Amino acid sequence: MLFKSAVVFMLLLVIGSLFSGLFFLYRDKGDGDRVVRALTLRISLSVLIFAALLLSYRFGGYSQ
Repeated sequence: MLFKSAVVFMLLLVIGSLFSGLFFLYRDKGDGDRVVRALTLRISLSVLIFAALLLSYRFGGYSQ
């Protein structure tokens, strides 16, 4: 149950990072690097979630 909660929380962080990137893109008019940092965070969290799910499946930690 803890793993599932962590995955859901990280997915919410990914969505929050996506919308913060959109906000910074609109606010900064494309200048600055806040958009790049927000989207880099989103990609990093997505890769981390994907790796955690793969490892959990491989070692049998993810059960329905």
